[in-house]
Amino acid sequence: MKVILQQDVKGQGKKGQMVEVSDGYARNFLFPKNLATPADAQNITELKNAEQAKQHKLETETAAAQASADKISGKVIKITAKAGQGGKLFGSVTAKEIAEQIKKEYSIDVDKRKITVDDIKAFGTYEAEIKLYNGIVAKVKVQVSES
Repeated sequence: MKVILQQDVKGQGKKGQMVEVSDGYARNFLFPKNLATPADAQNITELKNAEQAKQHKLETETAAAQASADKISGKVIKITAKAGQGGKLFGSVTAKEIAEQIKKEYSIDVDKRKITVDDIKAFGTYEAEIKLYNGIVAKVKVQVSES
C-alpha cells in the first residue's frame, strides 16, 4: 500500500515522502498514530502542490538574496568611530555596527551573525563578507574614519 508520511518514520522515510508499506503496518500502526495518510488522488495532489509551493518559496528567497548581493557587492560601508592617540579605536567596530550601517544606507536587513570580518581596532579599510543566503555571498569594504 502506498502512503504519504506526515512525520518522519524511522526505517521508512521523511515527512512528505510517498512510500510503499505493507497493508497491516499502514492500517495498524501508521494511520492510528497519524504518521501517514493513504496515497489517494487528493492527497497526492496536495503533496505535489506543497512541493511546488516550497520550490517557489526557495526560488523567490534566492532571487531576493541575489538582488541584495548585487546591490551591496563591492560597495564601501563608511563607519565613523572615536579614537585615541595613534589612530587606535576605543573598542572596535563590530558586525552589529556594520549591519546597522547597511540597513541605514541600502535598506537591506542583514543578520550580524552572517557578517564575517576581522577585528577592526584602527582606522582604515577592511574586507567584510556577508552571507545572504545559502551559496550567496557579498563582499564589501568597511571604511573606518574618525568622527
